[in-house]
Amino acid sequence: MGRLPRILGAAMGTAARRPVVVGLLVTALALAGAALALRLTPTTATKTLVGTSSASWQATERDHELFGEDAVYVLVKGPVSKVVLTTDLSQLVGLEGCLGGNVPKDATPPGGWSGPCGQIAKAKPSMVVFGPGTFLNESARQIAEQFTTQLASFQAEGKKAYDAAYKLARGKNYTVVKAKAVAKQAQDLASAQAASDAIQLALKYGITSAPNINDPGFIASIVFAGGKAAGTPKARFAYLWPNKDSSLIQVRLKPGLDDQQRKDAIANIRAATEMKDFKLANGGTYTVTGAPVVLSDLTTNVTDAIVTLLIASVLVMALVLALVFPARRRLLPLVVALAAVAITFGALSLIGASLTMASVGVVPVLIGLAVDYAIQLQARIEERAGWGASRAEVVRSAAYVARRGAPSVAIAALATAAGFLVLGLSPVPMVRGFGWLLVAGIFVGFATATTLGVAALVATAGRAGDGAWKRRVPAPVAEAGAMIGSAGRGAGELLRENPATRALLRGGRAVRGRALSAAAHRPGRVLAIGLAIALVGWGLDTQTKVESDVTKLVPQDLPALRNLTALQESTGVGGQIDVVVHSDQQIATPTTLNWMAAYQERLLKTFGYTEKRGCGKAELCPAFSLPDLFGGENGDGKVGSQTQVDALLSVVPAYFSQSVITKDRKTATLAFGIRLMSLERQKQVIDTMRRELHPPKGVQADLAGLPVLAADANASVSSTGRRMLLLVLGLLAVAVVLLVAFRSWRRALTPLVPIALATGWSALVLFAIRVPLNPMSVTLGALVIAISTEFSVLLAERYRSERAEGLDPAAALEKTYKSTGAAVLASGVTAIAGFAVLTLSDIRMLRDFGAVTVVDLTVSLLGVLLVLPSALVLGERLKRSDLRVPRPSLPRRRRRRRAAAKPVA
Repeated sequence: MGRLPRILGAAMGTAARRPVVVGLLVTALALAGAALALRLTPTTATKTLVGTSSASWQATERDHELFGEDAVYVLVKGPVSKVVLTTDLSQLVGLEGCLGGNVPKDATPPGGWSGPCGQIAKAKPSMVVFGPGTFLNESARQIAEQFTTQLASFQAEGKKAYDAAYKLARGKNYTVVKAKAVAKQAQDLASAQAASDAIQLALKYGITSAPNINDPGFIASIVFAGGKAAGTPKARFAYLWPNKDSSLIQVRLKPGLDDQQRKDAIANIRAATEMKDFKLANGGTYTVTGAPVVLSDLTTNVTDAIVTLLIASVLVMALVLALVFPARRRLLPLVVALAAVAITFGALSLIGASLTMASVGVVPVLIGLAVDYAIQLQARIEERAGWGASRAEVVRSAAYVARRGAPSVAIAALATAAGFLVLGLSPVPMVRGFGWLLVAGIFVGFATATTLGVAALVATAGRAGDGAWKRRVPAPVAEAGAMIGSAGRGAGELLRENPATRALLRGGRAVRGRALSAAAHRPGRVLAIGLAIALVGWGLDTQTKVESDVTKLVPQDLPALRNLTALQESTGVGGQIDVVVHSDQQIATPTTLNWMAAYQERLLKTFGYTEKRGCGKAELCPAFSLPDLFGGENGDGKVGSQTQVDALLSVVPAYFSQSVITKDRKTATLAFGIRLMSLERQKQVIDTMRRELHPPKGVQADLAGLPVLAADANASVSSTGRRMLLLVLGLLAVAVVLLVAFRSWRRALTPLVPIALATGWSALVLFAIRVPLNPMSVTLGALVIAISTEFSVLLAERYRSERAEGLDPAAALEKTYKSTGAAVLASGVTAIAGFAVLTLSDIRMLRDFGAVTVVDLTVSLLGVLLVLPSALVLGERLKRSDLRVPRPSLPRRRRRRRAAAKPVA
């Protein structure tokens, strides 16, 4: 720790000697940082929620690259019969063409080029649009072409039979008349066979005239199932018509769109569904939803959350400082903290990063930490300088604190940063970013406290007290400042000097006295009781519920969430899982196709889907997949020969095939719709799907899609083993920093005793009050360790300093808690208040994270204040010789120089 006082002395000394220059410089940096921070854009991209190194992520990326991103759904609510058997069908065809960006050459899109259809046509954000209108239009066209081909072949076959029969008859020396008669008979026979084939085709599709999308009879024969209630769609088309009252349009956006492009695309899709050009005449309505829509809308909430949390943090911190920080310039730490936040987020903007839901939570936390550092330094300087000190006295006090007090604060900050670094091991990228951003913010916050904080203290200290300061500023400013100061002091006195507050303070002093007495006389008993309670908490921690239902973690008033719930209520589906099937050779073989069909049938049966029941309450439902191209009327999807496969794929329009198989026929998809459910249950479904995957030799199959990524990430985050590992690693990281700094096992480990015990106590409290964890708050153990370390280290070092002055343990504890203890209490309350601000967020994941952290930090702070004295007293009873870390041996010449430099007794 030899260099640290010199570094701090230089920084704080410069700020004290040149307060105006340093203050203006840091202020300029803060203003520049604030300006840069305004450029930050929020993101809720999938890559912020899950890691990019997993097999499921890579499979999802491959799926998105080849077939488009997770689907944006347009739910068409209304009886299917009224949608497809009326003029509304042409409205669907037009809407789907608009969403696909399809504009005929030299034509103007509906609404003009400035309208949503025109914007979509320009940007081309959609990779695949698959819906009822285009499906039926394409089907009618294909069947009409097939029927026309059949009729043409009817004439060709008749002419061919006539010519062959005539030639044969003449070869047998028939007369011309007789040969023509025989040829006519052959022609009639061939025509009859062709007519029979045409009649069978017509009967199959209900064709009474040329197939046309405006023919209700033809459409009804394709869409509706025979032998069931009128208006019931065929089960094989569940991905288009999940039930008789719902139709679905799927829009899969191109991969690689940034957040703004995706947001614009979704906004244009919504706007298109609201155009009069596509309004349904029979009462049907459109609803735009899907996981990409929820995430995109959540981006706007992230932006709003920053403003809300920043304003709330400033107000709450100002109130807390007025209550708990007994200093004349009690709001100065808040100014320092705001500068630190501005510089930190400005640097975040400079490196091109974006804001995530987790990094939004950094705002109040970082304000609390920066306020903490400013409080600690300001309290020490004012304690040393005394009340109403002159500028020269404050400068001298700052120099003294730089050598004697600030190093302890710096070491505590380093230990806190080490604790936050453990969050870098989280499998969730936004949690890792949360940890790294806090580490950077800690260094910025401490640096700001040692520069701007010290400069402001010196600059506002009068050479002869406050009167000199008042004479140096204009009278109106001085009067306004006096009025504000008077109002602030009055409010503070009103809050502090009332019966309830005085009773609370008396009770707190009494508890402190009993705790210090017990620590000094019975430290072993205190620690034993604390350990017993912690063991119970650690045991119950495995039973704490982890809330993993994504629909409960985002704002409940989010329109996209309500629409997603409506989608499930109408269709039984809330998302989609793709099984990406890949091979180095052609994937479209009878073996692979029959395996895919059997796998699909087996899973649907396992999770409650039948054609009779439909999706209903089933957890998995069929979605459009490669086997559907080969399904007969019963939808069995089985094929018998490679010739059949090649023949069908050669005539299937690209509109149908592009969603399920690549042009090179080496990658295909097998899709399932999945209900909204807890991520825990979702993981169980996905694990079952993986266990059932036994593709043919040479074929690889992987699960892909946002539901897969979310479930896998949640399983890693909520693992009890991982949570305990992060907790242990957090303690180890802090211990290593303290050991390197103090070079003493006793000084390094003693502050960690109450923190380690507090993790068990807080787990017990959380279990008792039934506050659920979530994918963000399951990393809380490491975070609480990081923040609480500072409180413990500062108290332990102040106690050590008082003992070095010759005070006995009881007196040293009493003086430590009267001085540093008050500042630690103020710092702890401000840190807790910083997290409490998160409870004001309408993003439940942040709100619950804040509530859980408030509980944990409160328990931890109390643990430090009540148990640390026992650890300190008990630690002194151990032999120091057994606890010292050997110093590295010095070269002989350096030892001689040091010996020569020592004064002679």
